Amino acid sequence: MQIKNKIVLLIAVMAILSCNQSSTDAAKQTDTAGKDWEKQFNQTLPLLGHRNWIIVADKAFPQQNAASMETINTNENLLTVLKYVLQQVNASAHVKPIIYQDKELSFITEDQAKGVKQFINQSQQLFNGNPVQTILHDSVFIKLDEASKLFKVVVLKTNETIPYTSVFLQLDCAYWSGEKEKQLRKNMITPQ
Repeated sequence: MQIKNKIVLLIAVMAILSCNQSSTDAAKQTDTAGKDWEKQFNQTLPLLGHRNWIIVADKAFPQQNAASMETINTNENLLTVLKYVLQQVNASAHVKPIIYQDKELSFITEDQAKGVKQFINQSQQLFNGNPVQTILHDSVFIKLDEASKLFKVVVLKTNETIPYTSVFLQLDCAYWSGEKEKQLRKNMITPQ
């Protein structure tokens, strides 16, 4: 029985150590101080385009293992980072956001997470009437896994500790619409 307890203890210690260990093969993570994250984001945004993702993530959002995912630690409040990111993306001429939030967020009560209702109200103000798609949290990871196989995903990690508050921005082309693409494909089949 004593050997069994030692084995269990050894496995537990190994599990804890592996959680604290960072792999050089893991996605790139940058810890930024002050407003350096803004400078880094501003340098990255012009390189992003249609099908790239930007995630403004809560504190518990996991670092991903995909090489195409870059994590920037903002050390800021989520709503502050979200406001800045939305301003920059909306001011760009080349991309526009398709906004996703976790469906679970709207079911969290104030008793479960103090400040959740205020967070929801303030984030809706930042979205400024733009449509927000809600999907289950696990569904987001399926989308990110698929996207990260070919496209860059930038994660801006924040200090937010209300669960399910991460905001996912799938970038779309700002100067070419789905309707124009549909018309183009039709024209290619039956030239005018």
